[in-house]
Formats: sequence, C-alpha cells, structure tokens
Amino acid sequence: MGVMHRWWLDAVLYEVYIRSFADSGHDGVGDLTGVSSRLPHLHELGVDGIWITPFYRSPMADHGYDVADHRDVDPLFGDLAAFDALLTEAHRYGLKVLVDLVPNHSSNAHPAFRAALAAGPGSPERDLYIFRDGHGENGQLPPNNWVSVFGGPAWTRVADGQWYLHLFAPEQPDWDWRHPEVRADHEATVRFWLDHGVDGFRIDVTHGLVKNSVLPDNPQPPAGDIAFFRERAEPHSWDQDGVHEIYQRWRTIVEEYSRHDGRARVLVGETWVADPHRLARYVRPDELHLTFAFALLTAPWSAAAWRTAITDDLAATAEVGAPATWVLANHDVVRPASRYGDGATGLRRARAALLTLLALPGPVFLYQGDELGLPQVDVPPDARQDPVWERSGRQSPGRDGARVPLPWSGLRSPYGFSADAATPWLPQPEGFADLTVDAQASDPMSTLVLVRSALALRRALPALGGGPLRWRDDAAPGCLAFDRPAVGRLPDMPDAPDLTCVMSTTDTDVTLAIPGRLVLASNPVGYDGITLTLPPDTTVWLAPR
Repeated sequence: MGVMHRWWLDAVLYEVYIRSFADSGHDGVGDLTGVSSRLPHLHELGVDGIWITPFYRSPMADHGYDVADHRDVDPLFGDLAAFDALLTEAHRYGLKVLVDLVPNHSSNAHPAFRAALAAGPGSPERDLYIFRDGHGENGQLPPNNWVSVFGGPAWTRVADGQWYLHLFAPEQPDWDWRHPEVRADHEATVRFWLDHGVDGFRIDVTHGLVKNSVLPDNPQPPAGDIAFFRERAEPHSWDQDGVHEIYQRWRTIVEEYSRHDGRARVLVGETWVADPHRLARYVRPDELHLTFAFALLTAPWSAAAWRTAITDDLAATAEVGAPATWVLANHDVVRPASRYGDGATGLRRARAALLTLLALPGPVFLYQGDELGLPQVDVPPDARQDPVWERSGRQSPGRDGARVPLPWSGLRSPYGFSADAATPWLPQPEGFADLTVDAQASDPMSTLVLVRSALALRRALPALGGGPLRWRDDAAPGCLAFDRPAVGRLPDMPDAPDLTCVMSTTDTDVTLAIPGRLVLASNPVGYDGITLTLPPDTTVWLAPR
C-alpha cells in the first residue's frame, strides 16, 4: 500500500455544535438527523469535513461534555442508527466526520463514578477518579487550593468526608489517568467509533488529563480572571509531561486502523497552552496529528499581534514536522463579530479575519455561524443555561451567547432551526432575519457568499492550503501582508500564480503599490492593477497578472 493521503494538511473543517445546528423534531434542540438534513449547506459552503460536539448519553449539566456513556447516543440527539446514517450521508458528500472525545472527566452519573461513591474510601473503585482526604482537623478543607475553570473550588466533598477533583463543574469528576483501567476504557471508546467509520477525533482538554501526582497547591492566582491559557498560573494542573504517552498510544491505534483499510484518520487536540514550543510537543510525529493554534483566537485586532502569533506558531510546529491548525472561534468564546467590536465594525473585522485565516498554510477550523458573520447574542439572564453563569455567582454571562441556534430561513424565531411551533433551547434575537442562510445566499455582498468564494478559491488555487508563507515587508503600518508561493503545480497549470494576502487593521484608508489582479476582497476596495486603496479593516487576495 502506498503512502496514505494526509487529507487534513490543508483541510477546512466545520464545527457543528449539535444542540444549535438543526433540529429535526419539535423539541427546540438540534440533533443528528438535523445535521444530516443540512449537509447540502456544508457541501455547498465548500468545507472538507465536520467535527460534531458530544452527542453521547449525558445528564447535560455541561450540555454533553459531562458524559455518562461515551459509546452510546443520548436520546435527545437520536440513536446509533441516526449517527450511522449521518456518517454515510456525509461520506456520500465527500465530507469527513470527526467526533468529540471527552477524556479528562466523566459525568457524575457515569456508572464508574456512582460505583466509586458507593464503595467508599480506599476502595479500588475510587482509584479510577481523584479522591483525597481533606485538610483541617476534620478534613473540612479541600485537599489543595486548585480552582475550577467554571469558578469556585475544584473539589467537592462527598457524604463520607472525602473530596473529589473536578477541574470543571462538580458534575464532571476528573478521571485518574494513571490507572490502567481508565486508559483501557478510553482505548475501547476510540476503537468503538473507529469501527463505526469515523475519520478522526477532536479531543477535549488535551492538556489536562494528567495532574501532578502530589497534588501540591498552585501559586497564588493573579488578580482578576485567569485567562484561557491557565498552565502558567496553575502549573500543577495542566500540561503535565505524562499526557504525551496517552496520545502516543492513541496514535498507534488510529494508525493500525488506517493501515488496515487505507483510510487515513486524524487526531486533533484542544490544547490551551500558550508557549508555541510546549504546544508543538503535542504534535510530534508519534502523537496527535493536529492541535489548535489558539494564538489568533486570543490576539487583539492588530497586524503586529497577528504576525507575531502566526510566525511563532508556524516556527514551533515546523520544528516537529506538523502544520499549524488555525481557528478564530468555537463554542467556548465570544464570536469574532462581537469580539472585534460590535456592529458594522465588528462584522467588517470578522470578515477580514476570516479571509486572512483562509489564506494561511495548513488546516483551518470554522465554527458554525462564522460563515454568516453572526454576532454574540446577549442571552437574557433568565434564559442562560451555561454552568459558568451559576458557578461564577452570576457574574459571568457564560458561553450561551455563542451557542444560540443557527438561523436558516424566515423572518422570526425559530428561523428554520426547528419546526415553527418549537421554541429553541436558547432564544434567538429578532435581528437574525437578515442573517439567515436563505437571506445571505442571494446577496453577493454577504458573509456567506464571501466564505463560499474563499473556500472555492482555496480549493482551486495551488498557492493556498498547504505550503510555505513568505512575509512581505513593503506593507504600510497597521497592515499584514504575505505571499503564498504556489507549490505542487498541476501539470496543465505550470504557471499557476502565487497569491498575496493583505489585511489592514487600521482605521483609515491605506494605499499600497502591488501590481497584479484582484482575486477576492472582504470589503469593496479601490484597485487599478497597480495601486491598491485598502479601506479600514479589510483583507484582499491578489494574484500576479
């Protein structure tokens, strides 16, 4: 068998947040059959595959990321037959399908955790999780000072006096990954979904599975909120060296399947590690294939900040022979159209950012609604469901604003997401009418048409996707400019052009001298083939004449 095509090296994949993508029924919650029904949209959009957030059995304390059975489908989303039908239909469209693994923790309703509670201190059942005695005269204080990502302490006391660790919600107890049974059970889960035919996995909290075994106190936390990159403030909780042998084992398993049938599978990590060189350790040749480069997601709207982030991530991953994997949004963060500034300014910047993102070398992940330029929704307090809202003492609105169900069609809620009589699980705003898929599909200036055009060009132009990036130093201040030299030219296209991407983050027009022809722009520009007048917050793709 020849060398397998590593399809992910220049792929564009699309995150389906299943609760909010498409509801095939009348309960206001998205489901697997709903995803199947909207595959034509994704095919027409031009993505190469989808990542589906957890659809497993769960009490839904964290909307599916509290898993009670990783090898079954929650009835809220359908059943295994519905998943198999979705997989078959996606493959018929040529779309790859990745499913979400949640290995750091289980639900507190998981049979193993229930058995651990029933068995009591010192039992083998408790060894699967991280139970400890507390401090203080009667053990009334937590074992250490670790805090939950969702707010409050990372420890909860049970009736017999012991405490268990949960880096997220109390309903999400952390596994003890030093236990061989924990490893064996997760390997069985990996094999289960590979046997069903998935093309790979997105792995939740990749950097958190192994903790410092002594469980020492973390340093005194800095004032204010801890950022997404927590490993420096909490060095004993995150990015421990022991995680790497887990992914080496999983890589062996997926390679075994790939050798068997010639279908290459991919492992993608959600690794919130700030240091690009530490991040690159997760994608060494015998570990994960990809891990998200979150530097752009957290970068301010600044050409200098973007160039630093791109340069650092490309250099670090190149040292281990892996591509950088770009992302601007997901279900945990504020949408770009609001993160970069509300209203017309935020949308203009989000469109420019998307076009620049799609010109970078390597794979890209889009979040559902990116292609529509959706803003963050201010979900009313009485409708918020994210556990962050309650765990923060109702100080943080949580992540619901990025998870509001997609608008597909129509003038009022549910905008084609559900049957007209259904109420979506999170309320949709009245302003969604102009942002629906149907409304944007017929508007040549819409974000949807822009993204469709960019993805079609990315697929057609040899300079895009994989290959090198060459910075241009002739850009004006506040502008980011780079060339993408064409590589792997087709025999019938020996003179395929390079491509130049220019992004302005300034608040005034910028004039540049770049001979060529306009390929695509995120905003109307002035260009006579030599002089480019770039409005504020705009990206263009140019090709030589």
